[in-house]
Amino acid sequence: MSLHIESRGAGAPLLLIHGWGMHCDIWGSVVTQLAQHFRVHCVDLPGYGASPMIAQYDLDGLVQRLSEHWHTEYDDEPLALLGWSLGGQIALRWALHAPHQIDKLVLVATTPSFVQRSNWECAMDAHTLQEFSVALLENHALTLKRFMALQVRGSEHERELLADLRARLFSRGEPDIAALRGGLEILRNTDLRAVLPQITQAALVITGERDVLTSPAASSYLAQQLPNAKLFNIKGASHAPFLSHPDIFVQRIEAFLNG
Repeated sequence: MSLHIESRGAGAPLLLIHGWGMHCDIWGSVVTQLAQHFRVHCVDLPGYGASPMIAQYDLDGLVQRLSEHWHTEYDDEPLALLGWSLGGQIALRWALHAPHQIDKLVLVATTPSFVQRSNWECAMDAHTLQEFSVALLENHALTLKRFMALQVRGSEHERELLADLRARLFSRGEPDIAALRGGLEILRNTDLRAVLPQITQAALVITGERDVLTSPAASSYLAQQLPNAKLFNIKGASHAPFLSHPDIFVQRIEAFLNG
């Protein structure tokens, strides 16, 4: 079963990987802007948009599916990955799993561990995530809308951004409930701190200074632990800086990837 990937533009390949609960329509205007510089590929992760569900829905299963697709369709042409939130964790694992496929990384609102653990306090309380899991079973549409609100909380133009996000949320139909539950399990179980020094690709870590889901402190840690990373903090942005501050977002990525 093939993944649904939409492509536009010309140049070096850049694959955009969305976060939990979303699909490739989430990226807004930045796809058009990035396509002026790169061959941009936007993927619907399994269970979202037009991509079918997969049996092994964990971090390694998602990475395996993406890696196999790229090998089959593009003969392992080295590409850059732009991963947002959960998509950033997928990008990190993919860079470790198949380093020959990955040239550079852009990690947006990404954390090595989404929940709090021993010696890791700059994250969501595990009980809060568990509450999301329970609420998901009761009313997944309402739970997703609550999650959208957290993604833009504190951002400049918060009300307009929330309306935009909610308009995009089900624009490609509703996600598979198993994909939603599997994604929350990934967020609960993933802790990449120990492997970060092994990920040697050049990386740009982008954070929003007002992000309440993946804190700037987590992004700072990520940039420090990756051997070849730079950190860029977008003032006034929250968890979706590509929607709230698209111009500076694209400018910094274009400079990094072409630098």
